[in-house]
Amino acid sequence: MGALVTLCPSCYTLKSNVIPPNLKTINISFFENNAPLVVSNLSQSFTEALKERVRSTTRLSIVTGEGDARMSGAITEYRYAPISIPATSPNVAPIANVSALSITVHVKFVYDADKKLSFEQNFTKSINYTGDLSSQEQSLIQSINRQLIDEIFNTAFNNW
Repeated sequence: MGALVTLCPSCYTLKSNVIPPNLKTINISFFENNAPLVVSNLSQSFTEALKERVRSTTRLSIVTGEGDARMSGAITEYRYAPISIPATSPNVAPIANVSALSITVHVKFVYDADKKLSFEQNFTKSINYTGDLSSQEQSLIQSINRQLIDEIFNTAFNNW
């Protein structure tokens, strides 16, 4: 007898018993936008979305002072560039006029009680789009932020 499993990275909740019981608070610092190309609301929207993910899927309290764990970092890259999507078969032409928007975030997660769970790394996500960037930029940013936060969250809280 087989089983069907559906995966939806943004549709699950993290059970409190997965996080060590002594981890009760986390300080999530503001993620500054240090990318050469700056979008005015990117830092705020990313930081708030990350905090909301922690609030809604863990039992952790977000604190402004010292916490049991700390998450900090910066947006280090925001870029868009034209790309070429090759043909999928000999009878199909390549897709033209496609660009990719890419965001990279450097994250440092420190959990003093168990150093092996701490990490410092870059996370990059991209999304392809067609047409004018300015008319769809905010929705593309939201989509990339969700992808980035999923990966950061899983790295920080699903390695227990």
